[in-house]
Amino acid sequence: MKAENSTGDFERLAMPLFDSLYNFARWLARDESEAEDLVQEAFSKALRGFASFTPGTDFRAWIFRILRNTFLTSRTGLSSKMTESLEEGDEAVAVAVTWETPESLALASATREALQSALERLPVEYREVVLLCDVEEMKYREIAEVLAIPIGTVMSRVARARKLLRQLLADQGTRPASAGKPGQS
Repeated sequence: MKAENSTGDFERLAMPLFDSLYNFARWLARDESEAEDLVQEAFSKALRGFASFTPGTDFRAWIFRILRNTFLTSRTGLSSKMTESLEEGDEAVAVAVTWETPESLALASATREALQSALERLPVEYREVVLLCDVEEMKYREIAEVLAIPIGTVMSRVARARKLLRQLLADQGTRPASAGKPGQS
């Protein structure tokens, strides 16, 4: 019989993942307010079910799966329109400061907007694997666990999603260097 997990243990494991969970929820829901609600509900569900979490297993995959399942059960359909754009992360700001010319800022902005537009146009099953793999830097095994699909399906979806992203970006006339990189997982 395993020892019951404590609230302190939950906070120690969950809080560092808050921003990643919120970003993933924002991409799934395509709405900042709904993303906040999803993360709050996922945290609540995870805390209530934390006693069933097996210490030593992948907590990150476990809580991402709870978030995804919360999103799926909150929907009657999976298509909704994105109304808010993503905020720039710390790295994007650092690049803007480093390359502070009007031309580089315009190019970075156009590339970021083109990539965001292409991501928005991806079907959900492709968008979520790309976000988990390339943004959250999860390994294929973790993604398979989060999405409850075989690892081979993860690998093929990542490949198809990247190919579709490249096509969408080429159609827009923009192609960031990272769009064509093979997986590192």
